[in-house]
Amino acid sequence: MTTQRHYSPIDRLLLQADTAMRTLLPFSGQPHRPSPAIIKPEKTLDEKKARHIAGLMRINHTGEVCAQALYQGQALTAKLAHVREAMEHAAEEEIDHLAWCEQRIHQLGSHTSVLNPLFYGMSFGIGAVAGLVSDKVSLGFVAATEDQVCKHLNEHLEQIPAEDEKSRAILEQMRLDEEQHAASALEAGGYRFPAPVKLGMSLLAKVMTKSTYRI
Repeated sequence: MTTQRHYSPIDRLLLQADTAMRTLLPFSGQPHRPSPAIIKPEKTLDEKKARHIAGLMRINHTGEVCAQALYQGQALTAKLAHVREAMEHAAEEEIDHLAWCEQRIHQLGSHTSVLNPLFYGMSFGIGAVAGLVSDKVSLGFVAATEDQVCKHLNEHLEQIPAEDEKSRAILEQMRLDEEQHAASALEAGGYRFPAPVKLGMSLLAKVMTKSTYRI
């Protein structure tokens, strides 16, 4: 018979600090699944294409940093145990995306964004506040956020050249996972955000994408 461990508030804060370090420090997050890029051939890309793709992958990496922080913030303040567990499980899957994007960025000869700590802190705060409001709002925020992520992934897939099969494989698998996260959040009772709220989230996302493309 197995028993579920119950963590104290101090334990949870320490776990959150550990997760933040593993998210922000280079090559600290260990993926649970191998990168989809492994089985794809590496094609020679000219400098301009490689730089552009690296910028897109940097945006996606920062997006995963934000997602990780969002889920951790929500898990910290979630009121129902099953909602907390769902957030923590989703965060584990986001670690895969984080590691895959980071690996690909370095293969392209570039770097992750120096703004990641800023966006992590902002997203963690938003997630924690959403969890404090209600689990329904928290789950709805997940669904709305994942919808935004899928839109960015679709846009990036249109821009990545066909010969870069490695980057495309990563983004295609990420899109499948994010779609599942959004659907699961709504099925669990998440609130469907109205269009004006989604518009505001889209504007904030544009700030992130514009700033992290280069830095």
